[in-house]
Amino acid sequence: MFIKIVVIVMLVLILASLFSALVFMYKDKGRGNRTARALTWRIGLSITLFVLLMASFYFGLIPRQGLGLFR
Repeated sequence: MFIKIVVIVMLVLILASLFSALVFMYKDKGRGNRTARALTWRIGLSITLFVLLMASFYFGLIPRQGLGLFR
């Protein structure tokens, strides 16, 4: 159950970072570096989530059937 919560929180953070990059891109009109910083955070969060999922599967926290988020 804990890993499900972590995955959902990470996905929400990734979406929030993507939305903030959109807002920064609209407000800065391409002149600032806040958009690039927000997208860098999104990439970092995505890579962290991927590594976390791979490590969780390796250590047996995720069963072979998957997380079952929609069960």
